[in-house]
Amino acid sequence: MDRGPILTLDFFHDVVCGWCFNLSPRLHRLAGEFPLDVRHRTFVLQDSQDRMTEVFGSPAAAKTTILGHWAACAAASDTPEAFAVARMRAAPFDYPHGLPAAQACQVAQRLDGHDGHWRLFDALQAAHISQARSVADAEVLVDVASAAGFDAEAFRRGLSDPRTRQAVAADRALAQQMQVRQVPSVYVRETGGWLRSGSLAELREQVQAHIDRVCIRPALERREAQTEERQP
Repeated sequence: MDRGPILTLDFFHDVVCGWCFNLSPRLHRLAGEFPLDVRHRTFVLQDSQDRMTEVFGSPAAAKTTILGHWAACAAASDTPEAFAVARMRAAPFDYPHGLPAAQACQVAQRLDGHDGHWRLFDALQAAHISQARSVADAEVLVDVASAAGFDAEAFRRGLSDPRTRQAVAADRALAQQMQVRQVPSVYVRETGGWLRSGSLAELREQVQAHIDRVCIRPALERREAQTEERQP
């Protein structure tokens, strides 16, 4: 009999994060192999162009620095060819901050749950990292959402709905409560532990270890307790 998910994972991510781009397809694979419930949490590192300038010094420096990170992400990726570094470097816009895309993901979640959130997150990451599109542009967000199966007008209304910003703020508050400081971060609710970023094989081993903690160890403890009770 199917008992449903054994582990619930809170996946804290930012659309403009290359390391998140590497992790998301690996989590898809793991969710197909293990009984997992993946919950999506937006966690924006820089939420405005002013903040980008504050952190990196200037828009040009932000793009240069982040595309250097892209090169490292590509080297660790299962699909390194998906990182359009040269194309983004030549793009005629500043490197986008993550707040508009985070709001888009929250609209998708309100329209179609966590599955919709994940679907749009992946589509926006592909638009950003592989197609070098500006995911800070509202029209790009609507276009990508429409291609991902969302009603364009409903989606557009969602972007201006006050609940959307509130949802982003709620995820940020949760991240701060859980002391999340970087993306991607994946929290395992049932064990109170975290998945360490790594290859698919490394992540698979970690997930199995968390499942063992939830399922096997309590059973062994019950068996030991029953044995002790039977002893004279």
